[in-house]
Amino acid sequence: MKAYEPFRIKELELKNRIVMPPMCMYSAPGSVPTDFHFLHYGARALGGAGLIIVEATGVVPEGRISDNCLGLWSDDQIGPLSRLVAHVHSLGAKIGIQLNHAGRKCGAAAEKIFAPSAINYSNDGKYQDPVEMTHDDIAFVTEAFASAAGRALKAGFDVVEIHGAHGYLINQFLSPLSNQRHDGYGVNFEGRSRFLQEVARAVRTAWPSEKPLFLRVSAEDYAEGGMTPSQMARIIDRVIQDVDVVHVSSGGVTPVPPPVFPGYQIPFAEMIKTACDVPTIAVGLITTLEMAEETICNNRADLVALGRELLRNPFFPLIEARKRGIELPWPEQYKRAFS
Repeated sequence: MKAYEPFRIKELELKNRIVMPPMCMYSAPGSVPTDFHFLHYGARALGGAGLIIVEATGVVPEGRISDNCLGLWSDDQIGPLSRLVAHVHSLGAKIGIQLNHAGRKCGAAAEKIFAPSAINYSNDGKYQDPVEMTHDDIAFVTEAFASAAGRALKAGFDVVEIHGAHGYLINQFLSPLSNQRHDGYGVNFEGRSRFLQEVARAVRTAWPSEKPLFLRVSAEDYAEGGMTPSQMARIIDRVIQDVDVVHVSSGGVTPVPPPVFPGYQIPFAEMIKTACDVPTIAVGLITTLEMAEETICNNRADLVALGRELLRNPFFPLIEARKRGIELPWPEQYKRAFS
């Protein structure tokens, strides 16, 4: 089956096409990994996932989604994350980390939160009113992404993923619904794309060219006047020289929920893959191996991310392979369960 075939991008070879996507765990007091993270990510590595991408990790303290999210703004955070990397590697999987700034969706304790424009995300009291970023603020955050990528390299990660989706800071710059600036970082399509371009270039100064750089995007805002897949394809074309794989999602810029159904985001991954000639990861309620196989075999995406399914069943890749007579190496400690 195609889902169990290796996938190579630059120097990275994955043993299969099954990805555990970043999912916030809100379980990192002090913003460093705890025993929970070693168990959580280790179980999915043991269960056969080819690539595990660690949850959204703040590049600055006020860039965290919550006080209990991971961070990578300090050299002191390299050691704990390097131990997590070594742990996942020892269990047979590759590992990446998603770098993020939450912008106006920052739920961590902060004197001020920042956004491209001073527009509250929800106006329901959940979030502070954000401060519109100055050019100095933008330059500071851009450098923070690059510095975090350098620390990810020192920690031994195989992949860095820039989080440009789900209504967080980069996505806020991209969408006309959240970016109403009147300078070179707004006004029009070119201005709204500028921050992402600068972040991608900056990250590449710290993340080697031989290592893959992923980009997570929201291809659709589900609101009038917002992002569309064709607009997102034009944006990706502007960073394609720095980005190797696009992880295609949707929604998050506004509180309006997307229409959710099995595989609802796969067409976005297919469209971006075709329009931009770039490898993509499909995600979005992919719950069966048949869905994954259809997506890959029909060239709709190159990799499939199973979020909720891997939360429910860490051994999904191994169990589904065994059902179909595909021989994969089981952990020695568990073989007796299938003898």
